[in-house]
Amino acid sequence: MSDAGTVTPRGDGTTPHRVEVGVIGGVGPAATVCFLDLVVRRTAAERDQDHVDLVVLQHAGIPDRTAYILGRSTEDPGPVMAADARRLERLGVGFVVVPCNTAHHFTDEVAAAVGVPVLSIVDETADEVAARPGVTRVGVLATSGTLAAQVYQRAFEDRGLPVVVPDDADQDAVMRIIYDQVKAGRPADVGALHAVADRLRRRGADVVVLGCTELSVVAAEHDLLADGGFVDSLDVLARRTVERAGYPLR
Repeated sequence: MSDAGTVTPRGDGTTPHRVEVGVIGGVGPAATVCFLDLVVRRTAAERDQDHVDLVVLQHAGIPDRTAYILGRSTEDPGPVMAADARRLERLGVGFVVVPCNTAHHFTDEVAAAVGVPVLSIVDETADEVAARPGVTRVGVLATSGTLAAQVYQRAFEDRGLPVVVPDDADQDAVMRIIYDQVKAGRPADVGALHAVADRLRRRGADVVVLGCTELSVVAAEHDLLADGGFVDSLDVLARRTVERAGYPLR
């Protein structure tokens, strides 16, 4: 995956070079809003001008990623996201982020369409988890499309970490939370989410990754990261976006 580049100092040697960030959003809309909020809150800013400059396409019309991966739709999201990336590149962004884990399946196509780097939510999350001491097995909560595409399984196995995923019944519960609750604007069944995560832990997961940005919305609303048992992919992406754009973290 392309790297977002190295932050270099300006001529005076005191102020880092800062780049504008392109965001392919709308996948889903609430998750994109959550991502933007995380970027604001993770930036060490004292005034408006200290915040990250972003160009955001809240493109909710991008075809459903999971439906396409699972063969339930013939509408391919890849070319649509690639066109969005080209649009952002023409506006002068320094790199592109996509706050959606299932969309990672199409990232190579998106990256090939532009000359600017594309920051990977999956790779950044896998790197952060792999750097945690004592983690030997990882649980992943994600859409059925993300799991079928094996993006997290491959990313963690490349880093020497086996992955535990929900059984069919628990995966149905996760998909209900994602699609029938968060995407539909309804309250999430947090108890059910905790129950699925607990079963992954009983199967050996040392940490559970929230590998769907709708689950990140639940995490933000219910403070799921407080005890360290979850790693939120969207929070990881927000922090890496701030850093790669050349801004200090709070």
